[in-house]
Amino acid sequence: MRVRARSVSIWVVVAVAVAVAAAAVVIRVRNAPVTLSGVVLRQDTDPMKQLPIPRVKIMATEGGRSVEGTSDMSGLFRLTLPNGGWREQPVSLSFRHPDFQPMEIMPPLDGDMTGQLYTVRMTPVPVVVPAPDGPEMPVKDVRVRYSEKTSSTVNVGSSAKTFMVENIGNVPCAGHPPCSPDGKWKAAVGGVTIDAGQGQQFRNARVSCIAGPCPFTKIETGAIPRPGRTITVTVSDWSDTVAFLVEAEVTRDMPIDAIRQAYPAIHGRSMSFTLPSTAEGPSVEADLGGAEIVFPLGPALQLSWAECSLQLGADQTKLYRCELKPGFRFQ
Repeated sequence: MRVRARSVSIWVVVAVAVAVAAAAVVIRVRNAPVTLSGVVLRQDTDPMKQLPIPRVKIMATEGGRSVEGTSDMSGLFRLTLPNGGWREQPVSLSFRHPDFQPMEIMPPLDGDMTGQLYTVRMTPVPVVVPAPDGPEMPVKDVRVRYSEKTSSTVNVGSSAKTFMVENIGNVPCAGHPPCSPDGKWKAAVGGVTIDAGQGQQFRNARVSCIAGPCPFTKIETGAIPRPGRTITVTVSDWSDTVAFLVEAEVTRDMPIDAIRQAYPAIHGRSMSFTLPSTAEGPSVEADLGGAEIVFPLGPALQLSWAECSLQLGADQTKLYRCELKPGFRFQ
């Protein structure tokens, strides 16, 4: 009986330990932070017009607690809810922006809130735009111009260099290299190295035997296959003295500003375009009411006929979005 009682006691201890461990896991899970992720877009039946809404104030409320956040330029928001009870009580998410109707959503408790991506579409506040004094001014043939730093290869001259490889023909090699390819005749090795100079390089290098018994020579290392600053030529000669000529063009890379052109995508009263991270001095060219005008797109991103915003991508690509002002229309 004593052994049985001891066995029962051990099982009781094990059960209590398991229960305590399970309770600790539940408490740990309950106290773990909860992160909600989503994006805020403009409500529109046309997916091309569902543009991201930046600077939306977002508040998560549960009981008497709340957490606030703001959407970025891509409409993305992330709210980290602190530990304690957020998984057990309904959480209300509210979205506020002066140009859009307020919204509230309540994520369901029966799922994993952290595993969902919330796409929230806000309806613009109706704006009564006073009728223009005259017809809307057409905006057409919109183009974007910008510059990029690049380089251009310029030919700054040429180089010609001769060198001699001295030798006496018909001398047996007798196993003392260098020798002719068949190992029969004594050979000599000679060559030259040419430097194009700092910041310059050779292109189209050529090597030629120009005098002497050229058929009894072999170019061991020839002209460079690709542009480079130096040329090294090595020649073996197993007959009498020969002369070689090395020629090449000398070039230099000169920095220049290359002008590029892009065309925006226009949907309704909005237009979007992207520029590479290296783009500088962007401007918008357009036919405005029949007149070709260039509008520099400075840091303020202000056009007389549109309001623009800039968003930087992960690779620093620049995404511009512009909305027409009242009194103008794309044609």
